[in-house]
Amino acid sequence: MNGNGWAVEARELTRRFGDFTAVDRVSFQVRQGEIFGFLGANGAGKTTAIRMLCGLLAPSGGEAWVDGIPILTQPERVKLRIGYMSQKFSLYDDLFVLENLEFYGGIYGLSRKQIVQRSGEMLERFGLADYARSLTADLPLGYKQRLALGCAALHHPGVLFLDEPTSGVDPIARRRFWEMIYDLAESGTTVFVTTHYMDEAEYCSRVSIMVDGRIAALDSPEKLKAAQAASSMQDVFVNLVNR
Repeated sequence: MNGNGWAVEARELTRRFGDFTAVDRVSFQVRQGEIFGFLGANGAGKTTAIRMLCGLLAPSGGEAWVDGIPILTQPERVKLRIGYMSQKFSLYDDLFVLENLEFYGGIYGLSRKQIVQRSGEMLERFGLADYARSLTADLPLGYKQRLALGCAALHHPGVLFLDEPTSGVDPIARRRFWEMIYDLAESGTTVFVTTHYMDEAEYCSRVSIMVDGRIAALDSPEKLKAAQAASSMQDVFVNLVNR
């Protein structure tokens, strides 16, 4: 965390692509162990903001810290301290489940002993032990998502970025996935998550909603609903996007 005690902090974070401003002077803070929802319509700037926070894209302006590390000057250190799960399944279908975990352990620089220990931990934690020697290509989508989460969390990152992690899975699998997210947050991991499912926003500690590259609202789901006189996060979202 940075000196102010935040797991993630952005100040006036900006990204331009030519004349187009995708992220426009965004500022926010995320607490350690918080499940922070980062919502917005397609093209609102969510993924661009996450790519900057992950050290994958240089900002055009502003500054940010992730797990106490400045993204402007130490993006490579940021990459080692975070976990990232993209909205598209990015593991290797031709490897066994356990081999994917071991591969990512090597990428994160874990020792052989750590890889063995933590791979076993993730297999048990995410209900994958019976699939350790199964080809990843043969897994149902919900189990592939579990494996992707296990790979992202393998090195015990301080901050875990999840970009639409439950896209395409059924409601039961989505609920189980969120139980795993709660478990990670309770163990001290900060979870920064984007989703298009407004019911999932209800599971977050706090939620920010981006509109046209800016944060239009940020608070707990209950306070956002009260402020918008809305009965659901779906109504809050629609009100803010259409105003």
